[in-house]
Amino acid sequence: MAVHATSLAALTRDAGILFGADFNPEQWSRATWHEDVHLMRAAGVNLVTVGVFSWSRYEPQEGRIDLEWMGEVLDLLADASIGVDLATPTASPPPWLGHRYPSTLPVTRDGVRLGYGSRSHFSPASAIYREHCRRIARAVVERFADHPAVRMWHIGNELGQVCFGDEAAIAFRRWLRARYGTLDGLNEAWATAVWSQAYGDWQEVLPPRAAPYLHNPSQELDFRRFSSDLLLELFAEQKAIVRELDPVRPVTTNLMGFFADADYRSWAGELDIIADDAYPDPADPHGPVDAALTQDLMRSLAGGDPWMLMEQATSAVSWRMHNLVKSPARSRLESLQAVARGCDAVCFFQWRQARSGPERFHSAMLPLSGADTDVHRGVRRLGADLARLRPVVGARVPANVALVWDWPSWWAGTQEALPSDRLDPLATLRAWYRPLWRAGVTVDVVASTGDLSPYRAVLVPSLAVMGTEQAANLESYTRGGGRVVLGPFSGIADTHAHLHVGRFPVLLRAVVGVSGEEWVPLPDEGSSITWSDGRVSRVETFGERLRADGARTLATFGPGPLEGCVAVSEHDVGGGTAWYVGTVLPPEALATLLEQITPTGTATRVSAPKGIEVVVRGGALFLLNHSRGPLRVPVRHLLLAVPRVDEARGTVVDLLTDTRFGPMDEVVLEIDGAAVLMACDGNGHPTAELP
Repeated sequence: MAVHATSLAALTRDAGILFGADFNPEQWSRATWHEDVHLMRAAGVNLVTVGVFSWSRYEPQEGRIDLEWMGEVLDLLADASIGVDLATPTASPPPWLGHRYPSTLPVTRDGVRLGYGSRSHFSPASAIYREHCRRIARAVVERFADHPAVRMWHIGNELGQVCFGDEAAIAFRRWLRARYGTLDGLNEAWATAVWSQAYGDWQEVLPPRAAPYLHNPSQELDFRRFSSDLLLELFAEQKAIVRELDPVRPVTTNLMGFFADADYRSWAGELDIIADDAYPDPADPHGPVDAALTQDLMRSLAGGDPWMLMEQATSAVSWRMHNLVKSPARSRLESLQAVARGCDAVCFFQWRQARSGPERFHSAMLPLSGADTDVHRGVRRLGADLARLRPVVGARVPANVALVWDWPSWWAGTQEALPSDRLDPLATLRAWYRPLWRAGVTVDVVASTGDLSPYRAVLVPSLAVMGTEQAANLESYTRGGGRVVLGPFSGIADTHAHLHVGRFPVLLRAVVGVSGEEWVPLPDEGSSITWSDGRVSRVETFGERLRADGARTLATFGPGPLEGCVAVSEHDVGGGTAWYVGTVLPPEALATLLEQITPTGTATRVSAPKGIEVVVRGGALFLLNHSRGPLRVPVRHLLLAVPRVDEARGTVVDLLTDTRFGPMDEVVLEIDGAAVLMACDGNGHPTAELP
């Protein structure tokens, strides 16, 4: 299979899994650069991101550009065979830009223009800022496009700035003109007859700035779309400069998981490599499962291809109120989890811990205490582990269950003046994902308008915005033999956030076989539902006044505001089946329901102790111990899940240790331990196939 130069596969084909960090040489002396490169080599580092925050060093005064020092850095890295992800330095403009051109600074919803002296102090709508971005980006790319160290390009950093200023207003109007054509079209889309909001001139249209009372929800939704598109435009503008001067190397920027201010689904096609920054909280007991969900999202945005973990922490971060540390074993486990779920590049922020600045307490691959530290020894161990995982490089992660997630529904589901602010779409998505994760069901996170045909079940936990395209796609999939589960408060509004008229979910009533007339936030004590088999579950937060219109009732509300109403239903339609969940089920009941709905063959066939995450990637079976103690797993319980294993002989090898196991052996996983098992031949060599 041909490997495109503008892809992650082009970089890993020879290097294996990429391993490294952000490297900030501008903060250190030249002597330190040499020490850094020596220690990087010893740790197995083969890629570093350079230049993210270098603008003031490149251009200390307007128009006076000095790139020679970066040339020295790249030469050192090239001599050590360490590749470079070279950034455009546009995430943090130098002070002179904000001082000379205050219009480049962002304006808040309250009309306050923010100052410089931090980072991300720019308005993506500012023409002057973008002009200077293009100029410095062109200077960097022209100078280093042919440098042998450069492997890929990195635009900005964590693009997420939102501005409500005058230039943003002008850009917003331009975006709305392109979307609606005329003021009549805009007024209709925004339903401006409500509260006397009709616009008679484009100049009257503003971003949803601070106002005496509630905002127009259609205006809010469009401004979220616009802000995401504006940031993508900023990325694309700089990417075009790179592509003009370097048509070969891939271009990316670092995403931030489930980030609310950018619709990454619309961004995915513009990034040559999907890259993510991940900082799960060590204090969060749900951290491992929520991290897995984010990793599945990134793999799905990449179309199933490998993706890149651009940033994570070796130990503590510096920006939470109480920053717990991670052990080296925990840090290693988090990296291996990402690899299990399709990641082919494991990087950190940052290489050397800063001794000054706001992030001086943020952990790094090389602590200020030096190389003779547990953290750095853990880094070296991880580098060696990743080198051993070459057989999984480029391999895909099979998934035949889909979770539907759309950013506009997230935005609409968190607006003002909803029936309840306790029904958070992201919290609902995570709640539905957790029982799947524990059952070993690997999922893709897909768009409601995407191709659903590869999946044996499609779960829709929270889809507030549903237009005719989304509804038709879900209906076609179900009638064609699919299994669909729809969660509460789904299908309530069209793409303008206007509520559908009729019994909800209006566009899918015929599919789910139930219909509702009222959304009912539950009192603090909750309510009860009784299942058809006699089980009783406590439910909280939210319910819906539903009746059955042909569906079978699986659960009914008990005493309270919804007594006798349908809570959970099942409906055969065409060749498929649709379930509707009209409340927030407790974890145990939700797990039982989803286990019954997801068909046989959707889970990894492993009888593993609780706390062990099991993932198949390519020809390898990953076992990851998230429990609080060591665990033992009999190999005979694993054989059906190890691809291409000879079940009669049942010999497997752990790629991390080169240990061979037979059917009567046990794999011992220490706390935060891991094993990556692959079928092996008679000589104990992995029987990996090319991805």
